[in-house]
Amino acid sequence: MVVAARRTSGQGHSSLWRATGGIEGAGIDPDDLPDGLVVADETGRVIGFNAAAARITAVPKTTALGAPLETALPLEDLKGRRWWTLTDPYGGLATRRSQPERNLLLPGGREVLVSASYVREYPTGPVRRVVVSIRGTEARRRTERSHAELIATVAHELRSPLTSVKGFTATLLAKWERFTDDQKRLMLETVDADANRVTRLIAELLDISRIDSGRLELRRQPVDIGAAVGRHIQAHTASGQEPDRFLVRIRQPLPDLWADPDKIDQVLGNLLENAVRHGEGTVTIEVSTAPAKNDEKGTAVTVSDEGPGIPEESMGRVFTRFWRGSKRGGTGLGLYIVKGIVEAHGGSITVGRGPGGGAEFRFILPVGAPAYLA
Repeated sequence: MVVAARRTSGQGHSSLWRATGGIEGAGIDPDDLPDGLVVADETGRVIGFNAAAARITAVPKTTALGAPLETALPLEDLKGRRWWTLTDPYGGLATRRSQPERNLLLPGGREVLVSASYVREYPTGPVRRVVVSIRGTEARRRTERSHAELIATVAHELRSPLTSVKGFTATLLAKWERFTDDQKRLMLETVDADANRVTRLIAELLDISRIDSGRLELRRQPVDIGAAVGRHIQAHTASGQEPDRFLVRIRQPLPDLWADPDKIDQVLGNLLENAVRHGEGTVTIEVSTAPAKNDEKGTAVTVSDEGPGIPEESMGRVFTRFWRGSKRGGTGLGLYIVKGIVEAHGGSITVGRGPGGGAEFRFILPVGAPAYLA
């Protein structure tokens, strides 16, 4: 936060803008800032108090303006000590220029994140302005809860297959001669399936890490989306699904699509597996041309089934972490990853109710052709 300031007369927005480095000249209203902003002058009186500060503290702007800083912002630390008495911004160390962000409490015990800058005319001079930033802790708490849920889910999902792998391998090593070949094969197939389950979970966690950090790499190549759909259907029929369960509609002509083929396979595989496992009746896959963002050409893929569908109250949570449409297994991470992959391509994905009453997922990918082909 820029805090170069000069003494000005009056209160309200004019003083606040000058106290924050002339953002008035940049056409920025402090009330548009997402975080609370409080500015006190050299006497400790509040001369700036934006709308976010009023919302977070529940103190009206008219009450705060002109009041002592410790009255407008009666903060305490987590041990119940008065924060402004403890830090003494006007009479403390002459070399101190700021207070790092930390958790403090408002009256009633509501927690906020607070940081402060001390504006001096010269390095060791008296404080002319105290500029305070206030943020709610809701976003941080949501992140912490999400991380805790992720750790709990991973621990739960890893424990079952690893227990199985450990149990079967220990049994085989200890009593190899006592089992028939068929029994050994069954145990080893179970170990192999559980090892694959662990591998898939680790892959999902890596994908989530890359999506959340914006580091999901795309290797764009020409993709035949119709052929990709066909491969996935062949895999399902080879594993025991009836070919008549799948209906494919490819509406030609389709624009040339440049995307990461492995990532698109991952999206198609997840959506088809969901439809097969959690849906009923015919699974319909339709590929057609559709306008993408910014009026670009795009390719739309719709996957729908004839099952019970997704309840209306759950549709807003479908693409969040750990959402499960049923109790039939899964980590609840697949659709979160699907959304991340589609959006990394510049596309969009939606969920609704299909013509047959089941769930309908539709994603649209922009053509994404390289610049030299444009």
